[in-house]
Amino acid sequence: MNRDMAVIKVLSALAEPTRLRALKIIWDGGEHCVCEMMERLDATQSRVSRHMGVLRNAGLIVDRRDAQWVRCRRNPALPEPISQIVAAAVAAQDWQQEDGS
Repeated sequence: MNRDMAVIKVLSALAEPTRLRALKIIWDGGEHCVCEMMERLDATQSRVSRHMGVLRNAGLIVDRRDAQWVRCRRNPALPEPISQIVAAAVAAQDWQQEDGS
């Protein structure tokens, strides 16, 4: 995939509010179980899994199976410019919540 398409895929993934909220959780650098994401996002397993799939296909997260659970974390191989885009989107979301908008 060329770089232009990669950026478009990332921006597309960030455009959905639930995925952006999920990334805010994952962006702390830890590993998070889909079951935890379900609770924190107040969403069903199928909805969270679908959103994690979009984030994984955009290259933003990686996951691993742990028995019946799937654990997600930030992609450690993410190029710095893409990482900065995500960090800016997460910061903008924080700013919007503080502003009450």
